[in-house]
Formats: sequence, structure tokens, C-alpha cells
Amino acid sequence: MRGPGLLWMLQTAAGFSMAGPMFFLGLESVRTGRYEWAAFYLTLGALVCYFPTYLVNRIGGPRTWIRRRLGRRGRKTETNAKTDDGDDRSDSNADDAVDGSRLSRLERLRDR
Repeated sequence: MRGPGLLWMLQTAAGFSMAGPMFFLGLESVRTGRYEWAAFYLTLGALVCYFPTYLVNRIGGPRTWIRRRLGRRGRKTETNAKTDDGDDRSDSNADDAVDGSRLSRLERLRDR
């Protein structure tokens, strides 16, 4: 079984570092009897704690970033044009099989 990844640990650390002071204020408000403020601080702390994870999920993880970077370097659109041999492979798939482009390496990593 694999443990948590480096990105997950960074997200958790960022969330706790932002939410920690809010949790402290919420617990202090509970101790002094200001329950409205306590509810506000604890709710805000819970939201901020998960904000880095939401942000990374929204913009994508490292695989998405790599896919975007590789996709900007002249990737051909896939069409079902016939090649010279007469088989029904798309142009980009035929190019990937011949020269082993970066996209095919990414596909191999994704299929692991």
C-alpha cells in the first residue's frame, strides 16, 4: 500500500497553517462564551483547511500540468485519415508509433 504523496502532504500543511489560527480563535471563543463567533471561526477554519485541496483539484494535479505543457508543443489533431499503407490509423497515432513522441510516453505513464 502506498502512502500519501508529497503533493497531498503539502496541501495538508498549507491548509493547517492557514486554518490553525482560526481554530484557535474558535476554541478560545467557545471558552469565553461567545458562541456566535466560535461557530463563525470554526466554520471558516474548516473551509480554509480544505481550500488548497480544492484549488489543486480545480486546476488539476501534476499530471494535468505535464499534459498541458506537452499539449502546447505542436500536437496534431486526431483525424481518421488513411495512411499510405491503407490502414485506418490516425495521423497522430502513426507519428507516435514511428518516432515515440512525448505524448506516447505520457500515455504509457498514465496507463501504469
